[in-house]
Amino acid sequence: MSTIIAGEFPSKTPADMAFARLRAAGVSNDDICQFHVNPPGEHDRTPIGGDRDESPGAKQAEKGGVAGAVVGGVVGAAVGAASAVLVGPMAVPIGLGVGAYTGSLVGGLNATRDTPAFVRPAGELIAVNLSGGNVPEDQVIRILAESGADPIERAEGTWADGECADFDPVLTPNLVNVSSKGVAPPAR
Repeated sequence: MSTIIAGEFPSKTPADMAFARLRAAGVSNDDICQFHVNPPGEHDRTPIGGDRDESPGAKQAEKGGVAGAVVGGVVGAAVGAASAVLVGPMAVPIGLGVGAYTGSLVGGLNATRDTPAFVRPAGELIAVNLSGGNVPEDQVIRILAESGADPIERAEGTWADGECADFDPVLTPNLVNVSSKGVAPPAR
């Protein structure tokens, strides 16, 4: 396993400049790679495309929809029963149906959670293998930060043939803390 520091850039130009600065600082060609990261949802990891088989935030939506349908159906039937005198006997099943449908929508939406705290944006990523030992970690982080990388992350991974062989764009990265005055001590 290799320790890898990576920084993401919104476009190719600042990434190219950071790449040149890292090479000038002594990072060898075998210990640095640059590649494009697709937008979230476009990593083609499932047979029909996309990143995941299901949205992590939607796991409880079905249960919420069922509970909402039950509550909505009861409320709708009660409103239908109360209005049956004015509208007629069809008010009860109509109220039940409308209430159950509305309740299922509200219940499903309420049970859906927000997206994960971190979703990797599209952009250019520069990864540096620190196991090559040519440039210290704090210097690599400083160059990436000064060049505009955001976020900067640390990972343990497989470095093979001049690239991070097991990079996974869906996993939440271990972010490096960078202050406005430079680099914070590495979190271990």
